[in-house]
Order: sequence, then C-alpha cells, then structure tokens
Amino acid sequence: MAGDTVIAMLFVVLELPSLFIDFDAAAAWAYWLVGIGLLAPLVIRRQNPMLSAYLILLAGFAQLVTHGQTQVTDPMADVRVRVADFALGISLYTLVTYVGRKQALLYLVWLGIGTTAWAIWRISFPDAILPLLVIVVIFALCWVLGEFTGARKAYHVEVEARLALLETERDQQARIAVGEERARIARELHDVVAHAVSVIVVQADGAAYAVRSNPEMAERAVNTISATGREALTELRRLLGVLRDDGADSDRAPQPGTQSISDLAERVRAVGVPVQLDLAGDLDDLPTGVSLGIYRIVQEALTNTIKHAGPGATASVNVARVGDRVELDITDRGSGKALANVVGGNGLIGMRERANVFGGTLQAGPEPGGGWRVRAVLPVSGN
Repeated sequence: MAGDTVIAMLFVVLELPSLFIDFDAAAAWAYWLVGIGLLAPLVIRRQNPMLSAYLILLAGFAQLVTHGQTQVTDPMADVRVRVADFALGISLYTLVTYVGRKQALLYLVWLGIGTTAWAIWRISFPDAILPLLVIVVIFALCWVLGEFTGARKAYHVEVEARLALLETERDQQARIAVGEERARIARELHDVVAHAVSVIVVQADGAAYAVRSNPEMAERAVNTISATGREALTELRRLLGVLRDDGADSDRAPQPGTQSISDLAERVRAVGVPVQLDLAGDLDDLPTGVSLGIYRIVQEALTNTIKHAGPGATASVNVARVGDRVELDITDRGSGKALANVVGGNGLIGMRERANVFGGTLQAGPEPGGGWRVRAVLPVSGN
C-alpha cells in the first residue's frame, strides 16, 4: 500500500504545472475533482483492484464530459489529456496481474469505448489518429506488463507451494523413518528381553526345584541365569546407546550373527531343551544385516519353543547356504498345546518382517504330528 501511495503522490507532483492554467471557476473545480478521482483510488489498487479500477474509470468518463479545450482561456493549454490519465493504464495492468484476463478484458472494452468517444468528440478525425495510436500502444504495454508480472507472481506462488509440499513430504518421511526405527528397536528389544527372560524363568524354576536335592544342578542353573542376564544387559545397553547416541564414537558390543547361533543353541540346551544344530555352507561372509536377521529368527523360534512347547520338548535347527540364498528350518517336537498363542504374537510378526526386509519369505505353523515349524528363505545376492 505504501508503494501505491508513492505512485499516487508522484502523479500529483506531475500535475502541479496545471496550477498555472487559467481556468474558468467551474472548470477549475471539475479539473481538480476529476484529478482526485483518477489518482486517489490508486492507493487501494492492490487491496481491492476491481473497486479501484472502476472508480478510476468513472473519473475517466467524468473527464470526457467535463474537460475540453474551450474551458480554459489560455489557447496553449489543453486539458483534454493530462498526466493523471496514466491511472487508467495502471488500473488495466493491475486487473491483468491480480484479478484475471476475463475481468481485465471487460475493463479494456470500457476503455476502448471511452477512448473512441474521446477521439470523436474531443479531438475529431483525422487529428485523433496519432493520439489514438499512442493510447492504444500504452494500453497494450500495460497489458503485456500485467501478463509478465502475473506470470512471475503465479510462478512464485507455484514455487512456494512446491516448497511447502516438499517440506511436508520431508517431515512425513522423517516421521516414517522414525517409526520404522522405533519398530526395529522394538523388535530388537523384544528378541533380547523375551529370550533372556524365558531362559531366566526356566532356570530359576529349575534352581528352586533342585536347590536342596541337587545343589550342583541348582548352581549351574544360577550360573546360566547370571550369564544370560549379563548378555541381555549388554545388548540392552547397546540398543539404548543407539537411542542416546549424540554422534560421538563409543564402544559397541558386536552384533550377533550366524557365528553366534552355536552359543545360542548351547544356552537353550542349558535350559533343558535339547537342540540339534546343523550349519551348512559358507555362513561366515554373509552381509551383516542378513546374518543378524538369521540369528534373530532362530533366537525367536527357540524362545517360543522354551515358552510354549511344553515339558520334554526337543528342537532342531538347520541353517544352510544354498547358492545365493540361506534356508532356515527350526522345528520343535513339543506337545503343541499352547502354540496357538504364538500365532498372533509380536515374535512371529517380527520374524516375518525380518525376512521381508531382505526380500525373503517365512512360513510358520503347527506340524501334523505335533510341534511347531518355522521355515524361512533369505536371499543373499544384492545385499
């Protein structure tokens, strides 16, 4: 609005030489009222372009009616054209820029009617040809400038909209990434805690049962509880350290992998569940992510065996690398009475997600003769 006020004041300054025109009394009043009508609406041309434009147009028609060469005593003064008339072109430019072509075209029709009437009534032909051409060029220039400014304005609006969209997409992607990371950490915590707690509970029950009748067995159970608890604490510290990491280097416990499956099977045997382990193929050079995924699937399957297979259960774990894939087969031979609880649990969901992450597949379900089987295939190539 300040810029429009400056424009209006500039035209007022340009109109000051008119003070020296010798008007008739009535003509002087009409001249200055029309001048105010032409220039004052420029102040609101951005806030209300339609109102401003048609107020100026109304003043232009008032000028057509009131301004004529015979109204001044000085034959050198001609008030039929004045500096304030540029407000008509500015109004056309404003409508093209801020309103639209349809409204600007209608306004241009009214300008054409007024200009034609002015050329015939106030100038007459052929003297009106040159002024008429000049006015047409001025209006055309105002239209072109309006198109250019409007296009730039629309471009900036589009750029701002795209930037806002990109910021929104960036925020959404960040939230998705955070959600995925939380889900990954939740799976890790579930695997660590569920396995460790299952082992500790079984060993604690065994130690309580054998503490008087078989102190040595009770001592071994307590040692297993201690070792399992320490390992769980180590992994929990590692996961919590990732959450608290501020970018500084810190010591990390190594991630478990296929090389840790033997130790996992040994701990399950110590709980009282016999585990037959068969590792085949070259499993040492697997990608870290695939190796960790294999370990977690085996760990979760054996944890479910401890929790749900019942007394006297046994388990077999077969991990084989065949070409560009790794095949896992974990089977337990328990009573299978409580295995229905596994179907909707987070453990099975976590195993499937780990397999899916690497483009693999996982099937889990009860065996016809009793027990539970987990079978997974994880591709190696491309990781």
